[in-house]
Amino acid sequence: MTIKGNFEWAKEEYEKWGVDVEEALEKLKNVPISIHCWQGDDVGGFEVNKQELSGGIDVTGNYPGKASTPDELRSDLEMALSLIPGQHRINLHAIYGETKGEVVERDKLKPENFENWVNWAKDNRLGLDFNPTLFSHPKADDGLTLSHPDPSIRDFWIRHCIASRKIGEYFGKELGTPSVTNIWVPDGYKDIPSDRLTPRKRLKESLDEIFSDEVDEQYNVDAVESKLFGIGSEAYVVGSHEFYMGYALKNDKLCLLDTGHYHPTEVVSNKISAMLLYSDQVALHVSRPVRWDSDHVVALDDELKEIGMEIVRNDALDQVRIGLDFFDASINRVAAWTIGTRNMIKALLYGLLLPNDHLKELQEAGNFTDRLALMEEFKTYPFGAIWDYYCEEMNVPVKETWLNDVRQYEEEVLSKRS
Repeated sequence: MTIKGNFEWAKEEYEKWGVDVEEALEKLKNVPISIHCWQGDDVGGFEVNKQELSGGIDVTGNYPGKASTPDELRSDLEMALSLIPGQHRINLHAIYGETKGEVVERDKLKPENFENWVNWAKDNRLGLDFNPTLFSHPKADDGLTLSHPDPSIRDFWIRHCIASRKIGEYFGKELGTPSVTNIWVPDGYKDIPSDRLTPRKRLKESLDEIFSDEVDEQYNVDAVESKLFGIGSEAYVVGSHEFYMGYALKNDKLCLLDTGHYHPTEVVSNKISAMLLYSDQVALHVSRPVRWDSDHVVALDDELKEIGMEIVRNDALDQVRIGLDFFDASINRVAAWTIGTRNMIKALLYGLLLPNDHLKELQEAGNFTDRLALMEEFKTYPFGAIWDYYCEEMNVPVKETWLNDVRQYEEEVLSKRS
């Protein structure tokens, strides 16, 4: 049977339960995923005075073909985007600016250092998001930045974050779509602290100063991101979930939930509905933790599907800003982007193809037998036939055929890099 024929058959199966498949696909087309640039070069960046990776971040593997210039990274992103259905965004870190061979300290970065990214985004009809880079720097060597006891170090990072928000504002103005500028800091202690409160007071004061510098919220949306622990901060992280959730709610900022930044028994899918009761929007960084915040390439596992279902069943496609955050240097980096992003989109489609209203009614009526039975049966409904049709309609490769394009790109481009 043809892709179209399989689609028509699958469509009938879903429509028996009142699922409007065509409407689901139209909704899916309008959901942008913010794809992280740092998968393409192992979180290296392009600073002239490049530093060793630090801040509890580790990338393993040495697969050939890593991007070493901005043009190479943009080329690799274009390749990945050609294999991913939909119109998306690119998420940049401050270390990906271009300074024409000059050493420019992070607190001196300006919009002009990202002009090439903006022109490229315009050409490819992409939005841009942004992150100040508060790691891999001599002033972050002891694992403290915005909460540092030395005011001169805090001031440096405050200036960097202020500069970053202005860059995000520039993105929004130029591209006509607001940029999410997300602040994450590695601050914490390896062993049990004797004072948890004072560093958190300093972090709060630093954030207050950063956000007191006004930018136009029409173009820049501020977000703050928590973490449970990291390498070198196993016992205590200053910016915990409770800290940032409180700060975001009190100061009308986006609270960004990273799927790897919680205890292994916690899941972000269970937090989304609670956050949306008190916030107009939330942001996500989706990765795949394996026993810890290891940022594996996103797989279509139960938690990813649950995240997709939570966003859809709560009618929150316009309220949840979905970004990705993983890095794997042990496999082809373009393939990693493609696998992870396609899986995120699949999870949303899976949620869109469920009879969510009916399932809610069953729960409200206390009919837990039918609820469980249907939720399980829909796991083997012909979701794949709908996905294949969507890919074909969006002019991207169907099923695993995209691997042929990646292999060809590796042979013609990646293998020739030194």
